[in-house]
Amino acid sequence: MTTSSEVPRSPQMAASSFRGAPSELAGPKVWLLSVGHAVDDLYQGAVPALIPFFVAARHWDYSTASGITVAATVLSALIQPAFGVITDRRRLPWLVPLGMALAGIGIALSGLSGSYAITLLAVALSGVGVAAYHPESARLARDAARGSHVAMSWFSLGGNIGFALGPLLVPLVLIPLGISGTLPLAVPAIIWALVTAGALRRRITPPTNSTQTGATTTASAQPAALAKKDDWKGFGTLVVPVIARSILTAGFGTFLALFVEHRLHTGTNVGEAALITFYGVGAVGTLLGGRLAKRFGRIPTIRAAYAATILFTLGVWLIPGPAVFLAIAATAVAAYVPFSIHVTLGQDFLPNHVGTASGVTLGLAVSVGGLLAPVLGVIADHAGLSMSIATLVLMPVVAALVGLRLHEPN
Repeated sequence: MTTSSEVPRSPQMAASSFRGAPSELAGPKVWLLSVGHAVDDLYQGAVPALIPFFVAARHWDYSTASGITVAATVLSALIQPAFGVITDRRRLPWLVPLGMALAGIGIALSGLSGSYAITLLAVALSGVGVAAYHPESARLARDAARGSHVAMSWFSLGGNIGFALGPLLVPLVLIPLGISGTLPLAVPAIIWALVTAGALRRRITPPTNSTQTGATTTASAQPAALAKKDDWKGFGTLVVPVIARSILTAGFGTFLALFVEHRLHTGTNVGEAALITFYGVGAVGTLLGGRLAKRFGRIPTIRAAYAATILFTLGVWLIPGPAVFLAIAATAVAAYVPFSIHVTLGQDFLPNHVGTASGVTLGLAVSVGGLLAPVLGVIADHAGLSMSIATLVLMPVVAALVGLRLHEPN
């Protein structure tokens, strides 16, 4: 079993898509992809930030509001693994800027119509863009990171920063413009999609045999791909805590702002501050996770993080008054420590299907939790927001128990 600070190089890394030696371009590549990840995931963070504005302007109940989260995640959750399978068979770097652009355009269109159905379709379009973006961007990031936990944590950190920026950007735009003023939200996606497309066009070379076979690796990489076997059983075990963590973070994303507003008897600004705290401090947890994994190993790090998340999530549910913000911050750190570690573990469990692994551990991990938002919405409508948050405490318990069965990939 591997316990070193660097994860094994995947076969796909032997056929890196970028020009130049890895040592020459690794820094700029990781930076480019990390910023792109921030821009893409900004629009996932924007969805929970939009919900209080929709509730206030359109007088939706909690179940109706949770439908927005479902619209953003259901298509993404269903088709993200399919994008992973496709990118395992053929490199499609253009999905990175295209997916980013669609993520922004969908959110930008969400407030332009008073129709609930059109709003759902616009948010669903954003979810499709997110699904298209993640598998291929994670493959490119792994190539750029050269298997480093710390470098991958920077890539993952970009996504967490984007989540934190979503709740910050949405009020800045919608407070002066109103719920129908969502169109300017597309600007970051359009700009960085163009930057990314230009960079990829300059730096990416098609595989030497792509015109003949459409394969994702060079001929010399094929024997290496066969040298390591995929551990689907180990990957399946990993998927359980990935999904449990996703339900926790998606549940917080949907109802944390409303819960804090209700708990503290305040307005939308305080609820948005709770989201910014959760996603912003979570970014610190992601970066910390890469460093802890390098020092103590991946499995011990995520087991400790799962256990800590149980305690801190209980704090969010039970601690009264403004001190709830301390519990939110602590929960964010603990819940986000495993994020980038999940990605590298999944890629090492499936060295011949890095796109599939990335689609699940990086993309699906973010979106699948939203599928349970309607259940939490029903609980909130019938038993109160506090009970909905209490239900989420079960998720880190599941992650901690299944985490005891995890092992390092062979």
